[in-house]
Amino acid sequence: MMNYNLKQSWEKPSKPKPIVIIGAGGIVNDAHLPAYKKANFKVIGIYDIDKKQSDKISKIWDIKSFDSIDEIVQYKNEVVYDLAVPPSAIVSILKQLPDNAGVLIQKPMGENYKQALEIQKICKEKNLISAINFQLRFSPQMLALKDAIDKDILGELLEIDIKVNINTPWHLFPFLKQLSRVEIAVHSIHYLDLIRSIAKNPKYVFAKTMGDPRVKDLAQTRTSIMLDYQSNLRTMLSINHNHNFGNKFQEAQFRFEGTKGAIVLKIGLLLNYPDGEEDEFWIATNDKEWEQVELKGKWFIDAFIGTMSNLQRYIAKEDDKLISSTDDAIYTMALVEACFEANKKTGVSLDF
Repeated sequence: MMNYNLKQSWEKPSKPKPIVIIGAGGIVNDAHLPAYKKANFKVIGIYDIDKKQSDKISKIWDIKSFDSIDEIVQYKNEVVYDLAVPPSAIVSILKQLPDNAGVLIQKPMGENYKQALEIQKICKEKNLISAINFQLRFSPQMLALKDAIDKDILGELLEIDIKVNINTPWHLFPFLKQLSRVEIAVHSIHYLDLIRSIAKNPKYVFAKTMGDPRVKDLAQTRTSIMLDYQSNLRTMLSINHNHNFGNKFQEAQFRFEGTKGAIVLKIGLLLNYPDGEEDEFWIATNDKEWEQVELKGKWFIDAFIGTMSNLQRYIAKEDDKLISSTDDAIYTMALVEACFEANKKTGVSLDF
């Protein structure tokens, strides 16, 4: 049995700053706060425009419920600000934060690329140490994947194939009904960001994203994307959130294949969401049969420890790179925008 000894977690800061959370939605209760508790990060308190909601979360987690943004900014740079708000609210909140502060911003980076550019501009003008919470990069699976690729275990990367065929409980996300951009903007954006972190930016993109008569309230719930790197790398994404025929053929599989080896991942969180199933990591090389690598943690909640740890370590000069900085995330937003632009275009007609 091969011992690949792959990295699966991000080192925590030696002296973490306290955290103030802005936004008290479900993701904060289900992921942010459990992650910070597991990591022993101190959370001072939480603010939400809906005071009843912030009061509710504050009682559950025994933290302060702030009455206003003004209360929060008094902490200046003694804390790290964790924004978990709708993308439309990011700009106004950033403008109110103290200059030079550290801030982790929930994805996506605004509602569209134009808004993402505005967010980037504000962060630069206020000299904010800012990152977007693209946590999938920091899940144990994906850290191990990136480590294997960096160690050249797979050789030249030839295939990235992402297949997601699941039954997403959309009723848990009622705010999506108001959006004109859904599937790519709030879900597949994770996969596009992950691919960028491994293979850099593609040259061209082909995309089709569409609704489904079984989910009439949402703009899009199905997507096909091909990224063209003008190289030997073939990259495909096939996403369907409406497979309402039981668990037997539901699938959430990522395949990364190279000249020397291959890795296949099962993303357990997406199956029977939000309860999920166990993640799986399988690896094979030209001279070794398939072997399952034991994973020490999951996407939810361990990845949320990673994003906050990297930001805090970067602030403390313990990390030399801010992995999902706003300056990097702007390219993910550009890729998302390109997908929506590609969606407007038709293919080659068969009307010869």
